[in-house]
Amino acid sequence: MTNCEVTAPPLHYYHWVSRVRVNHQAVLRRAQQIQGRKQGKNQWQAAWLLRAVTCIDLTTLAGDDTPSNVHRLCMKAMQPIRHDLLESMDMQDKGITTAAVCVYPARVTDAVKSLKLANFSLPVASVATGFPAGQTAMKTRLEEVRMAVEDGATEVDIVINRMLALTGQWEALYQEIRQFREACGEAHMKTIMAVGELGNFTNVYKASLVAMMAGSDFIKTSTGKESVNATFPVAIVMVRAIRNFFLRTGHKVGFKPAGGIRTAKDSLVWLTLMKEELGDEWLNPSLFRLGASTLLADIERQIYHYVTGRYAAYHELPLA
Repeated sequence: MTNCEVTAPPLHYYHWVSRVRVNHQAVLRRAQQIQGRKQGKNQWQAAWLLRAVTCIDLTTLAGDDTPSNVHRLCMKAMQPIRHDLLESMDMQDKGITTAAVCVYPARVTDAVKSLKLANFSLPVASVATGFPAGQTAMKTRLEEVRMAVEDGATEVDIVINRMLALTGQWEALYQEIRQFREACGEAHMKTIMAVGELGNFTNVYKASLVAMMAGSDFIKTSTGKESVNATFPVAIVMVRAIRNFFLRTGHKVGFKPAGGIRTAKDSLVWLTLMKEELGDEWLNPSLFRLGASTLLADIERQIYHYVTGRYAAYHELPLA
């Protein structure tokens, strides 16, 4: 996406946002339907789990992250499933990797260096804009985005100013996100709603619309640091906003749930939700990501069970 001057969105966009109302009970019913779907078994489940792997943003966002931690993360992202397991499924030459690695801005250079030394091309994503709270000066937040991109990040996960959403300052929120979009340059921008701090579904829908209007490539549920993160009801709200935006503008925006996604079963429900709500076009890393740090370990464990008929002992699988 090319840079452009920060301007106000068209007037009809304001009308669109102002008229939004979300039926809370209908959202809960739809989420319950999705979660109640029966999942495929055996080779069908294994195939879907491999699809989920290719959509993971393998993440480490800890205070004790070190260059060695990041290096290990990158190595796991390059070979997320043990080679012999892939061979047993005749998938060893299909290029199965995670979608990206995601780290703090200070660790971007570590990730880029590790991938370069391995002669491997994989997107490096960085959180930014005062993650997770976003409570720093605008100048600082913009500089953090620019520095992450300069260090080699090709994707930037920004956080919105929740205060602007909670007080209904939608134009101001648009202007802030638009500036982040410019600071990202050619890097993809994922905009984190921090849904657990937005109060209600209507605010989530409105914030999602504003983020898409401002040029987000993805909208993302959470930082993973809130008390409420990626839930299926809030996902229904956000993907319906994506669908409505696509129908009105013709522009496809991606979706990234993050926070609390830990099991292979969870990943299958997320894929089902995307397929039913947005269709097969969204079932790929260019339009769907799973933000997770521990999910991959459980997926690999389930694939091990599919191949061998038993569950792996802890020492039999590499650390994710």
